[in-house]
Amino acid sequence: MVTPGHPVPDFEASSTGDKTVKLSDYHGKYLIIYFYPKDNTPGCILEGQSFRDNIEKFTALNAVIVGVSRDTVRVHEGFKCKQQFPFDLLSDPDEQLCQLFDVIKMKNMYGKQVRGIERSTFLIAPKGLLVREWRKVKVKEHCEEVLQALHELINN
Repeated sequence: MVTPGHPVPDFEASSTGDKTVKLSDYHGKYLIIYFYPKDNTPGCILEGQSFRDNIEKFTALNAVIVGVSRDTVRVHEGFKCKQQFPFDLLSDPDEQLCQLFDVIKMKNMYGKQVRGIERSTFLIAPKGLLVREWRKVKVKEHCEEVLQALHELINN
């Protein structure tokens, strides 16, 4: 499990664009990894759109965004295309990334306990160090919080 202030172990995951990506692929850039419960659901659409609509601000700060859920790459491809996301979505059906970042939690859904992804975001510095984490994310102002944290890191 990763913790702020420590290096994130290199990982590998299947991605949209018929790619396999590794953490080391992003060396030299800030990496924002956001975990979300499921493609094509209201909160996940809004969260992705917020990152999409601010992509130029992130790019200007040397940051790359990737989204992660347990959905398949095929489902991700449709979601990415429909929402015009300019960033990759990583598929984690075996929950390896979810376990590494400790985002699988028991949640209440319609009165029943279910295992699912707790909406969370992680900011990894250019040399692979986890510098910030947001858990139990509320979608509305989250993108702005991440941008502000990135500005603070760069300006300090």
